[in-house]
Amino acid sequence: MKTKVFLKTVALSAVILFGGIAASAANKNNLIYNSEEKDGVMVGQTVYKMDGGTLANYMKHSYKYDNQKRMTESETMKWNSGKNAWENDLRVCYAYQGKTLTTTYYKWNNKQKAYVLVPEMTVTMDNPNL
Repeated sequence: MKTKVFLKTVALSAVILFGGIAASAANKNNLIYNSEEKDGVMVGQTVYKMDGGTLANYMKHSYKYDNQKRMTESETMKWNSGKNAWENDLRVCYAYQGKTLTTTYYKWNNKQKAYVLVPEMTVTMDNPNL
């Protein structure tokens, strides 16, 4: 039971973190969310923006889990309408060790064509549910 509550908290935190800007702008930008679930967990979410009378791609989130259904990675991509393609933006990795959770952030670097660690955003915290 405690693990389920913790997993829900982590998943909700990730959605709030990645969708924070989108969520705060939802009333202004008419955002539409399409979630994808597999085996009872959300594995992806595509966010569309209402553009006139049509929906336009906006953001895409994908999530990975371990065998205990704990989120281990989330990735955010943004739509580039000029290139008509999804582009990498942010990756967050979650590492569980005992009663601690470490959240590590990586930002996409176009020049390096790779995710680059953002050390000032890395957070380690105790899990009160364990």
